Amino acid sequence: RDTAPGELLVATQVAGLCGTDIQMLRGLRDDPAPVIGHEGIAHVVAAGAGVPDAFRPGTPVVVNPTHRTDPSFLLGHNVDGLLQERTRIPATAVRDGLVVPLDRSPDAVLGTLIEPLAAVLYALTLLATARPRTLVVYGDGTIGQLAVRAARRRLGAGVRVLLVHHTPAGLEWSARHPVPGVRSLLAGERGEPPPGGGERGETAPLGGEPVAALLATPRDGTLDALGSALRLGGGELTVDLFGGLPPGAASPLLPGVDLAAVRSANCAGEPVPAAFTQVTTAQGRRVRLTGHRGVGNGHLAEAAAELCRAPATYRDLVTHVVGLPEAARIMNDLSVGRKRTVAGSRLIKLAVRLAPVPPSPLETQ
Repeated sequence: RDTAPGELLVATQVAGLCGTDIQMLRGLRDDPAPVIGHEGIAHVVAAGAGVPDAFRPGTPVVVNPTHRTDPSFLLGHNVDGLLQERTRIPATAVRDGLVVPLDRSPDAVLGTLIEPLAAVLYALTLLATARPRTLVVYGDGTIGQLAVRAARRRLGAGVRVLLVHHTPAGLEWSARHPVPGVRSLLAGERGEPPPGGGERGETAPLGGEPVAALLATPRDGTLDALGSALRLGGGELTVDLFGGLPPGAASPLLPGVDLAAVRSANCAGEPVPAAFTQVTTAQGRRVRLTGHRGVGNGHLAEAAAELCRAPATYRDLVTHVVGLPEAARIMNDLSVGRKRTVAGSRLIKLAVRLAPVPPSPLETQ
């Protein structure tokens, strides 16, 4: 049918597979959208009557998947996502500014990292308010790997960065893809960094300086990571609950704290200044908690600019680029198991090639 007034029809060249997409494939979420996917650069194919001229056909755009005030729009979750040749963006999303034109964009494959990097920049901005001298990142998937690559640009060149891995396979991948100044660790039996020594890394004393923790785990691993973070040494501790939480999640270390409410207090870049919750652990330690849902448009634009500025810093994270038939096989395998090895190598980011569209004039500038 024709594009309705206010709507946009967009085409995605390459779409990324997100951790929440994998959760839906595994039945861990009940999101109703039959088409998943919210990562990637799309090009405008057609615009309905009344759509601003900024969205002329051929314009590269990113779609902000999270509406700050309308829970009925969550791209790839309850609204059909980008993992198809053409996606119809409803007029309400266009009207409310969720489609962001890009003055400058990275290539289509690297564009699958714009939205996850935007979320990481949001988290690092929140943690930067604590002026941490040490950042501990829990989780060695796309988010954790993006975080350690972007950390010093946002937190300062002197910040000490530790990346805590879940598995030896993740630790081995990081050893083959080192990030300057980042120390990799293997989590202990219950998710805590090992006390020191050995081939699996060591945690040097954190002293009395501020410490920040970013929990970039799947949501079924967030509570274990939180427990580990709350046992960290150092001075003032600030924790970002990035990874989401299962319904009714609570920690015995934080009696009476509504963790889901803490995480959702910031959404799509608001409020400004951001919300933090001061809590006291069962052991009497004062901790600042924060988190966020979605990203702001400014985060998306900043992430696109960062990928254009330093593409080589991030390109190794897109480990697999496949067409739709192979993507379907990979997603089927991911839905029934937790292994992250695909075609003999560890999967960090899966990029799915869709039907090509003509390049925008802006891409050649």
